[in-house]
Amino acid sequence: MEFLQNEYLGNTLQAWMLALGAAVLLFFGMRVVALGGLKRLARAARRTTNRWDDVIAAALGSSKTLVFLIVAVFLSAGMLDLPVRAVDILQSIAVVAVLIQGGMWISSGLTAWLAVRRELSTQDEAATVMTMNVIGIAVRIALWSMVLLLALDNMGIDVTALVAGLGVGGIAVALAAQSILGDLFASLSIVLDRPFTLGDFLNVDGFLGSVEEIGLKTTRVRSLSGEQVVFSNTDLLNSRIRNYGRMFQRRVVVALGVTYQTPRSELEAIPSIVREAVEEHDERVRFDRSHMSGYGDSAIMFESVYYVLDPDYNVHMDIQQAVLLRLHEVFEQRGIDFAYPTRTVFLATETAEAERV
Repeated sequence: MEFLQNEYLGNTLQAWMLALGAAVLLFFGMRVVALGGLKRLARAARRTTNRWDDVIAAALGSSKTLVFLIVAVFLSAGMLDLPVRAVDILQSIAVVAVLIQGGMWISSGLTAWLAVRRELSTQDEAATVMTMNVIGIAVRIALWSMVLLLALDNMGIDVTALVAGLGVGGIAVALAAQSILGDLFASLSIVLDRPFTLGDFLNVDGFLGSVEEIGLKTTRVRSLSGEQVVFSNTDLLNSRIRNYGRMFQRRVVVALGVTYQTPRSELEAIPSIVREAVEEHDERVRFDRSHMSGYGDSAIMFESVYYVLDPDYNVHMDIQQAVLLRLHEVFEQRGIDFAYPTRTVFLATETAEAERV
C-alpha cells in the first residue's frame, strides 16, 4: 500500500487516516459517556428527593455535539505534524468552544437551581419569587461577560483596555442611575433579609396595609381604606417598619377606673374578678397580671394585662369585648361603679362665715 505513504500537507495519508479514526473514536466515546452518564443521572434524580442531582442533570443536558467534535479534532490533531500557526488556531477554537460549553453548563444549572428556588419560595417565602429572575439575569450577564473576555484573551486580543473602559463606563452608569440601583439593591436586601413577605400587614410611618407586590424599584401596599400606597424600596428600608404579620400573640392592657366611694373589700376583689373574666377563654388567652395602679383625679385606677395567643385581630377584639362585657356584668351585680370625670364643689354657708368671725 504505497499510496498510504503519499504525503499531503506535510503528513502521509496513513497519518491522516489514523488522525481521522482517532477523532471519530474520541467523538463517539465522549458522546456515549456524556449521554450514558446523563441518562443514569436523570433516572437517579427521579428516584431521589434531593434537588441538586436535578440541577446537575439539567446542566449536563445542555452539552453540545459540536463542542465534542471540536475537542476530538483538536486532540487527534496532535498525531499530525502541523504548522505552528495551524496548531494555535485549532487550540484557540477548542478553548473558545470549551469556554462556551462551560458557560452553557453553568447557565443551565443556574436556571434549574432558580426554578427549584422559585418552587420552594412559592410554598414558603413568596417574597423571594419577585427577585429570583433579576438575580438570574445579573449572574448570567456576569458569567457571559467573563466567558467573552476569556475568549478574546485566548484569541490574542488585549482585553486590558476593554476592561478598563468597561470599568469607567460602569462607574458613569452607576452614578447616573444611582437612585435606580439603590432601589434594586434594596429589593435584593428585602429578598435576602426577608423583613417582610407578601401578605404581611405593615405599619410604615403611620401607613397601614398588606404587602401586595415587591418589585425591583417599589413595594406596593394595599391600605385598610382600599387605596394602594407605593413606597420606593430604599425609603421603605430606611423607615421603621412594624410587621404585624410576624406577630404570634397580642398583648392587651385593660385600664379600669372605679369611684372613690367603692368599699375597700371590693377594691381588693377587682384583680380576682378581672382574672376570672380573662381565664374564661382558657386556651386562647394567657393572664399576666392585674393591680391597682394609682389614684386618679376622679377615679381609683386598675391596670390589667393579658395575652391573646392568636395574632388575628378579629379574635383579639372578640375576646376583649367578651372580657369587658363580663366585667360590666360582675361590677353591676356587686354594685361597683365605673368612674367618670367628676368635680365636687364645697360651698361655705353664712353660719360657717359667722363662726370664723
